[in-house]
Amino acid sequence: MAATVAIPVTPPAEAEPERCLSEEESRGGGHDAEEESGQQTGPVAGAPSPHSRLSKLPLARIKALMKADPDVSLASQESVFIIAKATELFVEMIAKDALVYAQQGKRKTLQRKDLDNAIEAIDEFAFLEGTLD
Repeated sequence: MAATVAIPVTPPAEAEPERCLSEEESRGGGHDAEEESGQQTGPVAGAPSPHSRLSKLPLARIKALMKADPDVSLASQESVFIIAKATELFVEMIAKDALVYAQQGKRKTLQRKDLDNAIEAIDEFAFLEGTLD
């Protein structure tokens, strides 16, 4: 069964200049067209939230972790999504930086020492120093 994608058509007078698509938009991850038309498209049209397919982490688990904090009483869908996306970007960033150290050791597999080296060498990760001991 083939998935159909609804693309809004704008008249030539209102057409925007061509722009480069981000990786997420080129995969159909952009949700601007869906918000304008009010339709969900793509393979997860039955998903409960338009944000759920943009996040790779389980949003229910993120929400449970957020609510485990006694200072958090309510967590909106949008805030859960933002935390999940920020976490994904953080993990991606630290993994890429640790990969540099793995490649220096002529390895393709990340090891704990690679993460430790990235944390020690990069100022942005200074808040993690001493937490992985």
